[in-house]
Amino acid sequence: MNKILFQYLLSNYFKSLLTWISIFYGFGIILNLFEEIEFFKNLNASIFLPLILTSLFIPSLIIKLLPFIIFISSMWCLLNLRNSKDLITLKIFGYSNFKIFFILALTSFIFGWLVLFAINPITSTMMKYYEQTKSQYSRDIDHLVSINKNGLWIKENTISGYRIISADETRNNILKNIFIFDLDKNNNLNQKIYAEYANIVDNNWRLNEVIIDKFSNEVNVESTRETHSDFSIYSEYNYEKINSLFKNFDTMSFLDLILNYQDLQDRGYDKSYLDQNLNAMLSLPFFLFIMTALAAILTMNTLKKSNNFTFIAVGIIACVAIYYFKDLSLALGQTDRISLSLSAWIPVVTIGLFSTIGILQINEK
Repeated sequence: MNKILFQYLLSNYFKSLLTWISIFYGFGIILNLFEEIEFFKNLNASIFLPLILTSLFIPSLIIKLLPFIIFISSMWCLLNLRNSKDLITLKIFGYSNFKIFFILALTSFIFGWLVLFAINPITSTMMKYYEQTKSQYSRDIDHLVSINKNGLWIKENTISGYRIISADETRNNILKNIFIFDLDKNNNLNQKIYAEYANIVDNNWRLNEVIIDKFSNEVNVESTRETHSDFSIYSEYNYEKINSLFKNFDTMSFLDLILNYQDLQDRGYDKSYLDQNLNAMLSLPFFLFIMTALAAILTMNTLKKSNNFTFIAVGIIACVAIYYFKDLSLALGQTDRISLSLSAWIPVVTIGLFSTIGILQINEK
């Protein structure tokens, strides 16, 4: 009998979870589709492309909203059990409030790890395709920035033509082994600049140990070489702007972060933001566990029948409050009030402490 009740409890929970994921997915499709249509309305693209890109984008959004989806799903499942008197049946067969909560919370915890190891790599691949496809239609294609295994690459327009910049290594606001190629509008090379180091803290890049080769397209005019210990150039990009372009960690999976952590740093990704994203992902299963606990606290304090939608409204208000609390914690991390790694765990620990007190109280009922 206990096995049947256990399977019944889990089946109800997963039905509720699947229902709310579908609801959030549907709303996401509708809302994001208008944004994609607006982006492609003046471009020569397939009529189905906005729908395809929206379908690729929404799964990543679902993972971001998963703690709140778990919270509402858990509330809905427990309210249905309570209103149908099944909760009383479970108690008769020895299922205490704590046991019911723990089964659902542990399921959420395991589901969180499954998302990180099995689903997140798929959604990150989908987001890579999404970003790559949209970049092909971007109107700002004249300016490009890329970080790959060969280092940092930048293409930007200048008054006389355009410039291509490459650097072997990026460490904070310092570039190492920089090559700068200035070309005119006819793709003729005007000059090549090599520097051992460059400080890019602002738009006036300060280069050290510089060699400049200047070329002329005129007949019988030889190229010239200059050397400078210090030299400066103006660029549209600085460290903050370059770094901001690579803060979209949706294209990077949990496995990528674990297996390629050092390689990502060598390629120029900021260590503090890598740590923040890694800790945010690591905290997900714990966050799901705690959100299930919070749902149990709100719904299992009585056996009286109640209106589900009233509780869902309360749940939505709680979700909004938790969302802004997470946002505040992240803002404290980004302004160096606390570490970025700690900012990912503060909401989990705070809500966890509150939930512990609540769980002890409902277990007494």
